[in-house]
Amino acid sequence: MDSLVVQPVTSKREQKLFLEFPWTLYRGDANWIPPLRTNQRELVGYRPHPFYERNESQTFLALRGDQVVGRIAAILNRGHIERFGDSRGFFGFFECRDDPEAAAGLFDAVRRWFAERGIEKLRGPVNPSLNYELGLLIAGFDSPPTFMMTYNPPYYQRLIEDYGFRKAQDLYAYWGHVSMLPEIRAKLKPVCDKISERLGARIRYLNKRRFLDDVHQFLNIYNQSLTNTWGFVPMSEGEVRHIASALRWLMVPELALGVEVDGRMAGAVFGLPDYNPRIKQIDGRLFPFGFIHLLRNKRAIKRVRVISTNVLPEYQLLGLGLVLLDGLVPKALEWGIEEAEFSWVLESNALSRGSLEKGGAKRIKTYRLYDLHP
Repeated sequence: MDSLVVQPVTSKREQKLFLEFPWTLYRGDANWIPPLRTNQRELVGYRPHPFYERNESQTFLALRGDQVVGRIAAILNRGHIERFGDSRGFFGFFECRDDPEAAAGLFDAVRRWFAERGIEKLRGPVNPSLNYELGLLIAGFDSPPTFMMTYNPPYYQRLIEDYGFRKAQDLYAYWGHVSMLPEIRAKLKPVCDKISERLGARIRYLNKRRFLDDVHQFLNIYNQSLTNTWGFVPMSEGEVRHIASALRWLMVPELALGVEVDGRMAGAVFGLPDYNPRIKQIDGRLFPFGFIHLLRNKRAIKRVRVISTNVLPEYQLLGLGLVLLDGLVPKALEWGIEEAEFSWVLESNALSRGSLEKGGAKRIKTYRLYDLHP
């Protein structure tokens, strides 16, 4: 076996090696979904992205001879440090052969990079923060991930834990089938009606004529509602605009709605069609014609990922999350949705977990974030 070399990515050629390594690593894995290539370049920091207007990353490659055997990114999230007073670095975009020496070399490189900046604690994986793709899959390897969820080989858990990382928090994905809805609605509809009547709550669907404004408003509710959530750092205004612009093409109005109390938007929920099978078909390439295949005939997609059910802090614990999900059901049925994944839900979010489990949703995947302390 060739000796190991771990080096920072400094050239366009090395950037290409970094980005293309997963296609080699996952060749033949039926459950792997390639990333959208353009999006991956931005999130790694190789092209402009609002996240990096105040944050920073450095990517590394592990090589044996001329063969890439691993990659990783060190991510300096200044927003996290300022918000929590927690001098901590993050790692992300980790991919590696089942090669403990290579994995250790990559983590060593990240630690050295942060040590030069006076930071010794690590957390990850995040790609590049909690507002994007995150977590290591540790249970639920028997099916592909849904849109914007991660996937990795089972041995990654061993590589990471053998280095000394320990669990910080788990995240869950829940699954539900349309056949479960009649029984669930029979139980919850009277409760939701009472909540709506007591609070004067009114469901409002996304307005097609002011689509971008509504998406922007939904994202602002997301930012405000998660204020007290473990590890959460609000997106910058630039990130909100950037994501809203992308969601403009991906969201469908029928699967996005808000709840108003006294004329004020108090919460929002939105689901996205699971585009992953189509992303696999276009091999992550949006151009020149991939985006046409990705976005055509969205009604043919029968699986949805319910990404976020968010309620402003002052309206939480009043049951508006149930009202939002109840309002989503009729439109999802009209759309012809057959399956839904609710992801992700923090292990520490007992309220959301309890609501989903009482409604009959099944936990199908577990993701983990790890901490490393000096």
